[in-house]
Amino acid sequence: MSSTMYDYDLFVIGGGSGGVRAARISAGHGARVALAEEYRMGGTCVIRGCVPKKYMVYASDYGHKLDEARAYGWTVGKGKFDFGRFMSRMHDEVSRLSGLYMSGQTGAGVEVFEDRAELVDPHTLRLVGSGRTVTAQRILIAVGGTPWRPSPAELPGVEHTIDSDGVFELTALPRRMIIIGGGYIAVEFAHVFAGLGVETMLIYRKDKVLRGFDDDIRDRVQQGLIAAGVQLVTHSVPNRIVRDPAVWLPLEVSLDNGSVVRADQVMMAVGRRPATEGLGLAAAGVETGAAGEIVVDAYSRTNVSSVWAVGDVTGRMELTPVAIREGHAFADTEFGGQPRTMDHSTIATAIFVQPEVGTVGLSETDARAAFGDIDIYKTDFRPMKHVLNGSAERVFMKLVVRAADEVVVGAHIIGPDAGEMIQMLAIAIKMGATKTQFDETCAVHPTMAEEIVTLRTKSPPRQA
Repeated sequence: MSSTMYDYDLFVIGGGSGGVRAARISAGHGARVALAEEYRMGGTCVIRGCVPKKYMVYASDYGHKLDEARAYGWTVGKGKFDFGRFMSRMHDEVSRLSGLYMSGQTGAGVEVFEDRAELVDPHTLRLVGSGRTVTAQRILIAVGGTPWRPSPAELPGVEHTIDSDGVFELTALPRRMIIIGGGYIAVEFAHVFAGLGVETMLIYRKDKVLRGFDDDIRDRVQQGLIAAGVQLVTHSVPNRIVRDPAVWLPLEVSLDNGSVVRADQVMMAVGRRPATEGLGLAAAGVETGAAGEIVVDAYSRTNVSSVWAVGDVTGRMELTPVAIREGHAFADTEFGGQPRTMDHSTIATAIFVQPEVGTVGLSETDARAAFGDIDIYKTDFRPMKHVLNGSAERVFMKLVVRAADEVVVGAHIIGPDAGEMIQMLAIAIKMGATKTQFDETCAVHPTMAEEIVTLRTKSPPRQA
């Protein structure tokens, strides 16, 4: 397995979830492994994504929980939210996790370079900071993605905005926040800032947020944004941003619908792209796609026999658990004598709006296109907790069933802890469970989740 022709059997570029898993497992299989990370260990999830974002989601939901507590007899006051203290605690947690990622690598015998690595040729890398050149029999690229923003030519004044990385570097809570975009990052942060008491506006170029998700989910998330106090502006895009530090709300945003809005922070959440710029892919002959993604096969192999890629940089599916599994499969295949691939079908995911969204499998529209005849079962209700505390918040659940054999091909939930519920549902759907098997499963009462196994009435198809 090991080749003394090279400095390393494997060199990993990127210290995020996929890269560290691949490096650690490969080292466990006996490979000589090195990894380079130019910023901080942990990647998007730990440093600029899942972890700090979820921390903000938790914080922003406490105002609602205090309101609910009064309905159950507690005498509580909201007090004052200390944004500076919150951000300090959040960064402490990020640093702690980043340190664990680092110790996990060194403990496994991986040599870590806190430096930027670039490809020189199919087996050679240059460490930019030190100028050192190293060689490897295999190279794995796991550099993830990065937020995309239009250029100043496309959107004059875009330099006055922040992106989803910059939001974690705020030093003060905005008075008024404008978020541009309608994907999961945009809607999650709209709920976060509204929940923290910030006057929040969401501007989106289409009519409905969360393109690509089930239409019932999209409708209810949009309604939830409005219920949370988010001012929603659709069919609009900014065409100019001007900053005047002399006024109370210094950022003036002109929209293509002719209106002008103001804020003290504007966040662009209009998409992400693979972080392949400057990696030296052309020098090594690695093929990329239209968006800069590295083109790979089912085994994460590129067109260059010594180079692989996993995670967001491939553009396959931008989810942390997917990158982890891809990295593990690579290590087992190349160094463990256990060839295997990552199955990218029927992957559950959650959107941390408030209440949460959990979804797995096909939307109603996609299922109808794939199978023609489908049955839809859905329910919309106030859970016991909200009936008792007087909240108007509702729970929505939907099962998409292939009519020919009653196999459940999709499930979609909006409600508290929907992400937790969808993980369990994903197991049944991955196994090909039928609606009859769902029906035969005894409910846990009283819970929200019991509705999943008690749905009996078919719903008519949505009208286009």
